[in-house]
Amino acid sequence: MMRLANKVALITGAAQGLGAEIARRFHREGARVFLGDVRVEEGEKIAGELERAAFFRLDVTSEQSWEAVLAAVLAKAGRLDILVNNAGINIRKNIEEMPADALDSMLAVNVKGPFLGIKFALPIMRAAGGGTILNMSSVCGLVGHKYTNEAYTTTKGALTLLTKSVATRYAKDNIRCNSVHPSTVDTPLVQAVLQDPARRAERFGEVPLGRLATAADVAGAFVFLASDEASFINGAAFPVDGGVTAW
Repeated sequence: MMRLANKVALITGAAQGLGAEIARRFHREGARVFLGDVRVEEGEKIAGELERAAFFRLDVTSEQSWEAVLAAVLAKAGRLDILVNNAGINIRKNIEEMPADALDSMLAVNVKGPFLGIKFALPIMRAAGGGTILNMSSVCGLVGHKYTNEAYTTTKGALTLLTKSVATRYAKDNIRCNSVHPSTVDTPLVQAVLQDPARRAERFGEVPLGRLATAADVAGAFVFLASDEASFINGAAFPVDGGVTAW
């Protein structure tokens, strides 16, 4: 049985990486998938691989962009059941080296972006009788992480509490909101970084299960939380971290 059959989902940051993997998994589970990203060529390529999918250029920092994309989703599908706020950036500088404008950029994408998406999705979901909002946070949204810069932790911590705030206020409208918190995910970029033996030892050493998360691990959590199996899960900070935050 397809776990997301007949559901309509919009996924931000879906042109590559975890966003693309979530889009593929949602599609396999029966959802109609809309991909949003500023990377047009890559996004259109991913959407072209899927039978029930379309791509829209979406700048998550722009109210006008959100309004236009959600209007297009409604025009094509008539509703929105699932919003996945996945788009995010990380400028890897510690607090003493972080320029103020770089912090502003991170806050704009990682916090303002989901805030705006939720702002414009709520009335659409309320009118349809409910929906599910899923926010991509991080283990850095749960704990201070000594291998991660303070600006990233600040943005992901804000997203964790935004999730809980929305979950408590809009549950009355049958709208659930949860956040997902991966540890380091095994990607080509991460593998390149982990060629350094010291960094490899750091990242593997902090995970009780002794391996990195995979994109499939993370996407599976999103499928579950978006499905009716999770109908009583609301306001949760859902770790996909092999036990990193359990130390």
